[in-house]
Amino acid sequence: MTGAEIGVIGGSGFYSLLDGMTDVAVTTPYGDPSDVIAVGEVGGRTVAFLPRHGRGHRHPAHTVNYRANLWALRSLGVRQVIAPAAVGSLRPELAAGTVVLPDQLVDRTSGRPQTYYDSGAAHVSFADPYCPAGRSAVLKAGADGGRPLVDGATMVVVQGPRFSTRAESRWFAAQGWSLVNMTGHPEAVLARELALCYTTIALVTDYDAGVDAASAVSQAEVFAVFERNIELVRDLVCRVIPTLPSTSARSCPCPAALDGLTLPFDLP
Repeated sequence: MTGAEIGVIGGSGFYSLLDGMTDVAVTTPYGDPSDVIAVGEVGGRTVAFLPRHGRGHRHPAHTVNYRANLWALRSLGVRQVIAPAAVGSLRPELAAGTVVLPDQLVDRTSGRPQTYYDSGAAHVSFADPYCPAGRSAVLKAGADGGRPLVDGATMVVVQGPRFSTRAESRWFAAQGWSLVNMTGHPEAVLARELALCYTTIALVTDYDAGVDAASAVSQAEVFAVFERNIELVRDLVCRVIPTLPSTSARSCPCPAALDGLTLPFDLP
């Protein structure tokens, strides 16, 4: 089994999906992805799992080869991507352990390759960064599993690897943003440039520095909370996979994202 229709990109602490999957090494025009890709079956659907940071967290957020990761998944046949991620909270009501489905993002990264289109005129629409069908499926899977999710939030993506200052956190919150993360961009826009459906599942691991004046986020805290909730996230991902539409039945706007554009290359 070397092909898949659904991709899962695991975040911090999420380095494997299921036992018994087959490792597949993939190379791309943009270099190697973060790790070998594990291919297997979940609920009758073929799935490709890729740990975003590599197994053992070898690649920090600002050095992840996002272009290679998304290209590798598409080259295996993936057209829908579920992307769990650890996030900080900018809102007191979004406590550690809360699962949120963002519907918007703000890019505050710098220096990351964030497009495949380095020549010509190919400008994709990115007004709504996430797949509406994917979001609906994840929300339903959460409700059906007895764990309702928070529907909608703006996630600001920072460069890292450092965490925010208190002043930065307070500024982000003052803009009305709810979550802070280091990997959501350029991953989401690269998925759009490949006409993939892309849905982020955000697990809150901490309050960002400006939310709680008495404490400051630490790496150990983030990893510990994700570890305590990894089975919840894995169960949610495995619940949603069988409910996603087949590749040929996608009716969301994502497959048409490149209609009318002249691309500088052929898609895999």
